[in-house]
Amino acid sequence: MNHLLRDLAPLSDTAWAAIDSEVAERLKPHLAARRLADFHGPHGWQHDASGLGRIATLSGPPAGEVGEGTTTRQRQVLPLVEVRVPFTLSRAEIADAERGALDLDLDAARQAAERAARIENRAVFHGWEEACMTGITQASSHPASALGEDADDYPRVAARAVDTLRSAGVEGPYGLVIDPEGYTHIVETTEHGGYLLMDHLRRVLGGGSVVRSPGIDGAVVMSLRGGDFRLEVGQDLSVGYERHDDTAVTFYLEESFTFRVTEPDAAIALTR
Repeated sequence: MNHLLRDLAPLSDTAWAAIDSEVAERLKPHLAARRLADFHGPHGWQHDASGLGRIATLSGPPAGEVGEGTTTRQRQVLPLVEVRVPFTLSRAEIADAERGALDLDLDAARQAAERAARIENRAVFHGWEEACMTGITQASSHPASALGEDADDYPRVAARAVDTLRSAGVEGPYGLVIDPEGYTHIVETTEHGGYLLMDHLRRVLGGGSVVRSPGIDGAVVMSLRGGDFRLEVGQDLSVGYERHDDTAVTFYLEESFTFRVTEPDAAIALTR
């Protein structure tokens, strides 16, 4: 038994498989940050911090000890944050899963998956001060550019952002991560001459990706060369058991992670 306490839940393997499958299916399209940043892990629940490779000098040995000629320094780390999103399912619906029902009402699990993905994306792109994370838009050394509301202008805006990154010595390919509204505009828009806007953007990005991201405000153009953005995960997103009564079972979706930018020149924010 581990900290997820799944063995204590009144569920069969079949019911667990249905819930896990639903959550995984819902998470995949929403975890945008993982498609763009370097992913390190999962390192497990007991992984507490990410080493920064830096030190802080201390004033000396503990009080009462002779410190002449002694050097004391402390390793600097970035602690992981734990995120737990609860959700509740009907025991009747769980029983139907065990009977092989294919039209299960698992909306609560879907909503939890979307919330968890938004939290992770938000931390990566906009930071999380209390959790000691500086987001990509906060760390960027470049002034933000205006994305605008007209999707026909997106290639021009993206091209200027790419040129800014190249001028800073940051190689591609590049990625454009954009809020759901902007992504919908891209998908729906066809440019003059019949060229799909998505195809034009990918050419501008040097063959990179255009990614839809819940949790981001506006958009970001960022290098995909690797080594610039580090998402470190201890416990990967997993479903755990919390409690149950005669009518319902309460679960949670949990992960532990941290994020840092190692090259501030490698991204530029696009604001509305």
